[in-house]
Amino acid sequence: MMRVALLVTLVLIAPFAMCETTVIEHATLYPATSAVIQDGSIVIVDGKITEIGAGITAPSGAKVIDGRGKHVLPGFIDTHSHMGVYAWPGVDANSDGNELTDPISPQVDALDSVYPQDPAFKRAAAGGVTTVQILPGSGNLIGGKAVTLHVIPNAVTVDEMVFREAPRGIKMALGENPKRVYGDRNQLPSTRMGNIYVLRDAFIKTEEYREKWNRFNSKKDDSAPERNLKWETLSQVLDGTLLVHVHCYRADEMMHMIELADEFKFKIKSFQHSLEAYKVADILAQKHIAAATWADWWGFKMEAWTAVPWNAAYLVSKGVVVNMHSDSSDIVQRLNVEAEKTLKYGMNEADALKTITIFPAQMLGIDSITGSLDKGKFADIVIMDGPPFSIYSHVLQTMVQGRTTYDRTLAQEINR
Repeated sequence: MMRVALLVTLVLIAPFAMCETTVIEHATLYPATSAVIQDGSIVIVDGKITEIGAGITAPSGAKVIDGRGKHVLPGFIDTHSHMGVYAWPGVDANSDGNELTDPISPQVDALDSVYPQDPAFKRAAAGGVTTVQILPGSGNLIGGKAVTLHVIPNAVTVDEMVFREAPRGIKMALGENPKRVYGDRNQLPSTRMGNIYVLRDAFIKTEEYREKWNRFNSKKDDSAPERNLKWETLSQVLDGTLLVHVHCYRADEMMHMIELADEFKFKIKSFQHSLEAYKVADILAQKHIAAATWADWWGFKMEAWTAVPWNAAYLVSKGVVVNMHSDSSDIVQRLNVEAEKTLKYGMNEADALKTITIFPAQMLGIDSITGSLDKGKFADIVIMDGPPFSIYSHVLQTMVQGRTTYDRTLAQEINR
């Protein structure tokens, strides 16, 4: 039995160690960007999909996976996770997700806190998750940089997990959290008006910092300004090189943030949680702002009181890019079930699948290389033993760039 345990460990640690041709044949395929393919096959070469469709013959020497009775989907993508920065077990020693010493902390980076051996990554892979965005917490108005990772359980260093093609993001937050954290200390911000003031002040300082460097670089000033990592990082927001993801529940606060972004000429990529997004769906669609949300979380605090379970389906009907996120090391194991819940409230199956595949890939700026089963994309794949929107279906195998990161058969062996 120890030999089996060792085999599992090696498979999970080094998914990119070898290059080979793999074919999944005679399966039901869900590309996410096109119609379901019955009795279809996928050819994977060097971690990318080279062919997909019906009637494909496996190349000579390829590793063949029998897909009869199996359902094959793009790997699930979670745009809001704190795995690694709030690693299991949930004790203070592992609480590294929020630098709560300054409400404006863009200079810190979630990448520097990720513990790659967090057991939650294994559980996520077992749920079919291949990609996650790790964000700082929401106690600050600006909490720091976010990082997109491949879900590679038991990676020795976080460097092995970094999704290098993904643009970096930054986490901002409005509402109850920052005003509570700093209000309890009797400092700014302690109110919603304090939230907006502190954010506006930060961007004014950023503009002043940029102007000083512009004057120096254009040789209008002889002395270089003192380097400040806060304003340097926020300069990347104004340049558009950091994707802005905003923790925000209430529609009125979304509008305040949109007005602030318009004032300082930066773009908001997504509102996270966005339980009242249905109230401003047309504006989000017009502004091309995505919405990450839950299927049925509500009422756990005042700003979550007016959530409705129709939120996701209604937003999609209005043309908003929507994804079902987790914000939880438990829910990340069941993203397909989160998407399934939306079916009861008006979502169709094709769009429901998109909310955990291609839509979150669009939100993270990686939809050209992952998020669907299309030729030329990474072979980030989930194989299930039943339809994706059934609570009775299990993930049999998860692949990241064609390499196995979870195998249910081996997992069952190791747990005997």
